[in-house]
Amino acid sequence: MAKMIHSMIRVLDEARSIEFYDKAFGLKVADRIAFETFTLIYLSNAETGFELELTVNQGRIAPYAPGEAYGHLAVSVRELKDEHARMTALGLSPGKIVELNRDGKLFALLFFVTDPDGYKIEVVQRHGRFQ
Repeated sequence: MAKMIHSMIRVLDEARSIEFYDKAFGLKVADRIAFETFTLIYLSNAETGFELELTVNQGRIAPYAPGEAYGHLAVSVRELKDEHARMTALGLSPGKIVELNRDGKLFALLFFVTDPDGYKIEVVQRHGRFQ
């Protein structure tokens, strides 16, 4: 049986990305492994064993284009409105809160926030299938 362990994104500025993911989601550096031409930074928190791997290619000066195929990362939170207010206060510019209903019932309460490299992160209220 396979177990999901991490998702990787390429970022331009290591410090800026680490600061964003710490402020936004409480992700801390779990490991940092430098190679000759690139560095891997693994971010995690106590909520899950799943990690976000940031890849920083040495000497890169042009921003990455997330691409058409990229959708988003997703995180779940206990109190969505509180997280939205917290991120707003931190100047992270979260999008508006969206309520998705299906068959007359709440399917998801969510908003998106964009990291410094243009990656979208969906923040979802813990409910139903989103635990």
